[in-house]
Amino acid sequence: PKPKATASAAAPSSDSAASDPLPEVPWRFPAAKRVVALGDVHGDLAATKAALKLGGLIDDDDHWSGGDAVLVQTGDVLDRGSDEQAILDLLLELQEEAAKAGGAVRLLNGNHELMNAMGDFRYVTPGGFDDFQDTPMGDDGRVARFPMAQRGLAAALLPGGIYAKKRATHPVAAVVGDTVYAHGGVLPKYAGELDRMNREVGAWLLGTHGAGARVVQTQDSPVWSRHYSDEPDASDCALLDQALKALGAKRMVVGHTVQKTINTACDEKIWR
Repeated sequence: PKPKATASAAAPSSDSAASDPLPEVPWRFPAAKRVVALGDVHGDLAATKAALKLGGLIDDDDHWSGGDAVLVQTGDVLDRGSDEQAILDLLLELQEEAAKAGGAVRLLNGNHELMNAMGDFRYVTPGGFDDFQDTPMGDDGRVARFPMAQRGLAAALLPGGIYAKKRATHPVAAVVGDTVYAHGGVLPKYAGELDRMNREVGAWLLGTHGAGARVVQTQDSPVWSRHYSDEPDASDCALLDQALKALGAKRMVVGHTVQKTINTACDEKIWR
């Protein structure tokens, strides 16, 4: 269920140290002729490829065929399925190919990416653990606290891990043209905090700063909020209006909350 929120609530304060500068994480991007949004794929490689083909973004050999289109994947590649590593690799490869073709692949972090970074593996399948068995473990003492079968995944996804570092440049919310993209949804109190939030999460995933972990611990944060997706009422739509105004956008696109089909609410200002 969505927690109650108000437009006047204060955002969590930053505890970033001046001696530990935060990395730049781009999250505002120019408009594009065509943008395709892809939500939660949760370890299902076949469904991921099917959706990308349906969107005209990959060919039969799984290479970028979208030209100057922009793909925004709104997070939750991980958990519930057994193909996470393959999907991560595919999206990262497409990101490089799209850039060469004049397009772009914008990848967001969802709550499940950040839960895994915290060592919360409740939703990892046995196949998901097997998928990361080839990850070099090095001498990271944090990995040793996990059962042997889980250590490869831990080495890959805990802050400072191989895939955690790759996801450090991925924001929790982004703006493309006049549209906001987030995993759960951006409430007004976070609209002015996105730059700091994205940078803190990036630093946390790199393993240099711990403040970013708050995003996954705060139930109304951009990766958790369901205010605009779980039967939004007039007060939720009012929050959306305030958030969009603060971000200079016309609409928001989110994943996270299961829908029977892609749909809109709040006078087509939220797409789920």
